[in-house]
Amino acid sequence: MPEPAEVHRLPDPVLVVLVGIAGSGKSTWAAEHAAPDQVVSSDRLRAVVGEGEGDLAASGDAFDLLDRILAARLRRRLTTVVDTLGLDPARRRRYRELAARHGVPCVAVVLDTPPAEARRRNAARDERVPVDVLRGQVTAFSAAVQVLPAEGFAEVLTSRPVRFVAPAVAAAARRVPAAAPEPTHARRALRFGLHLSSFPAPGGSPLGERLRDVAVRAEAAGFDSLWVMDHLRQIPQLGRAWDDLPESVATLAHLAAATTTAGIGCLVHCVTFRHPGVLAKSLATVDVLSGGRAWCGLGAGWFAAEHAAYGIPFPPTRERLDLLEETLQALPLLWGPGSPAFEGTHVRIPEALSYPRPLRGRLPLLVGGGGERRTLRLAARYADACNVTGDADTLRRKVRVLREHCADLGRDPAAVEVTHLSTALVAADPTELADVVAARRPGRGHARWAAATTPGTVDDHVLRVRDLVDAGAQHVIVALDGVWDLPVIERFGEVIRRSRGG
Repeated sequence: MPEPAEVHRLPDPVLVVLVGIAGSGKSTWAAEHAAPDQVVSSDRLRAVVGEGEGDLAASGDAFDLLDRILAARLRRRLTTVVDTLGLDPARRRRYRELAARHGVPCVAVVLDTPPAEARRRNAARDERVPVDVLRGQVTAFSAAVQVLPAEGFAEVLTSRPVRFVAPAVAAAARRVPAAAPEPTHARRALRFGLHLSSFPAPGGSPLGERLRDVAVRAEAAGFDSLWVMDHLRQIPQLGRAWDDLPESVATLAHLAAATTTAGIGCLVHCVTFRHPGVLAKSLATVDVLSGGRAWCGLGAGWFAAEHAAYGIPFPPTRERLDLLEETLQALPLLWGPGSPAFEGTHVRIPEALSYPRPLRGRLPLLVGGGGERRTLRLAARYADACNVTGDADTLRRKVRVLREHCADLGRDPAAVEVTHLSTALVAADPTELADVVAARRPGRGHARWAAATTPGTVDDHVLRVRDLVDAGAQHVIVALDGVWDLPVIERFGEVIRRSRGG
């Protein structure tokens, strides 16, 4: 069931500055929406450096300690809630500047409890704020509310339920209307792919069985395509060099045998690993055996260490991109009629002959990478699709560049499908998500992990997908964290259904 619309999504990490008079409910709000170690309270710090929370003589030391704690937490990009009155403009400015220095958004949350209610709560306290002091706070609060919108906070919210979510989800929530519109043609035609990039062995089950199970479940959940990586050893972003990483073409054949409708491809085949003739032959065979479902994804390669380990030359970037272009030129000849010769600077094929030929005449070509000057231009000239990464703003820029290249080359931009790759962790609801994140997040570097993994509920990811579609994505490909041991395929199946208007 979708979450209530009034829940506001804030990016994690974020600095939240509470603004309200004594008795307005700031500490209660902080306790309800943040973990205890995320809240920095000036009252509690007065008790640490003084003789209790009401020891106003210790305020200077308390606020000095508060500033140092904030600096340390923001340097580590940790979500933090500042539980103070928030009525001093100079202090608010210092908080914003500190957050900006570390690239963390700063949000003000206004506790607009009626003064009469705040006075009633104050009167029930053991340590009451003097009436004249509270009266001064009411005046200062009224002044603060007037100027807060112009002070430079990323957002100014009145007291309302919030959730701390991945930055991409928070950005999508700001841009995408809360009420889902009728599905557009773009949403109905939207395709989804599952990317498999690491292969742990939970329970010691055989890799072939695990791959078959994941492929069958993905197809049943509504995924239109299945993708793997082309690396000779696991990349450092995902694991250790000696972790299991099956060869890409053989794995595609196994996935093809396990499925009946899903497209199968690699993001992306590295052009330095195989001669174009060998790659053309391998993928044409997979295409025929799969009933015409293979893609050919190509990239220039980037991981120098695996080339060195296998003794494979790793030319400079310009030369690898030249090799990519010649491969894009040669493959259609290899899959086409006759046996024409191809003579390039890096690729020589005396007889471009490859049988069996792909069932569709040739495989669709996909170029991976978002290089705006060369890579996207190669996609615009030769490819049927491109694959890019990054947030929705980055995607929007890449799509604009791709269209400019298409216009310059006289090609219809609609001929190049825009695919987008990201990692996602999906749970049914906030409670399940909190449990899964607590179990999976690393002991250190939580902010980096969350930004890379994009944990979120089904609702969160529906918003994120709609944001990507608005930015130009036509084929959303996800690597699902927990794909081998959690029901994330089925959870994302609900995202697929709802994203298409189902």
